[in-house]
Amino acid sequence: MAKTFQQVQKQIEQLQKEADQLRKKEADGVLERIREAIEVYGFTAAELGFGRSPGRPAAAAKPAARKGRKGRKAAAGNAPKFRDDQGNVWSGRGPRPGWFKAALEAGKSPDELLAK
Repeated sequence: MAKTFQQVQKQIEQLQKEADQLRKKEADGVLERIREAIEVYGFTAAELGFGRSPGRPAAAAKPAARKGRKGRKAAAGNAPKFRDDQGNVWSGRGPRPGWFKAALEAGKSPDELLAK
């Protein structure tokens, strides 16, 4: 005999209740393991990503706007080795950026472009 719509809906409700109970039971076990790890290793709230603005996970912090290679500005914490009048910087690592090549072609020396 084929099931009716109402029978299937009732079965879905029962399965959802069962799934909710299983999820709660599993989540309780996970939470207990997390608490034990925090106690054993002494993690702080900051190390776990808490203490930031509500509603935003630590990993979702807004990244700084990026420009193309040509006009890249210095990243915070990295002291640039070379700088031009326009604010373009280069660490001296990796391929020479276009602004650096253009400055050399215009007659500037690398020493003139050293960041001070």
